[in-house]
Amino acid sequence: MKDTSHHDEKIAKMTFASVYPHLVAKVERKGRTKEELHQVIEWLTGYNDKKIQELIDKKVTFEKFFEGITLHPNVHLIKGVICGYRVEDIQNPLTQKVRYLDKLVDELAKGKPIEKILRS
Repeated sequence: MKDTSHHDEKIAKMTFASVYPHLVAKVERKGRTKEELHQVIEWLTGYNDKKIQELIDKKVTFEKFFEGITLHPNVHLIKGVICGYRVEDIQNPLTQKVRYLDKLVDELAKGKPIEKILRS
């Protein structure tokens, strides 16, 4: 497996606020809603709408965004390729969490039913 430490560091320092508008635009372009995006984020992280906005306003890094939270117990069911990497094989825990979010947003944008995305 190739060294991804530079990539991992870049992801850790990226702010959620800088990525969030792109996530909203991506799902809305495909006919989904911001509310559905928030539902997906809440499923993964436990963050409600108010907390998501607070994290955006504080311009937290992904490192802080995922710090101290417990991911949904079914997160291990998220499988597949995102940005050329199998999410289940990513070694860096933070990068894997960010890619879990990417994968869920991709599924939402591709029209997958919300019940299937949430893997309940």
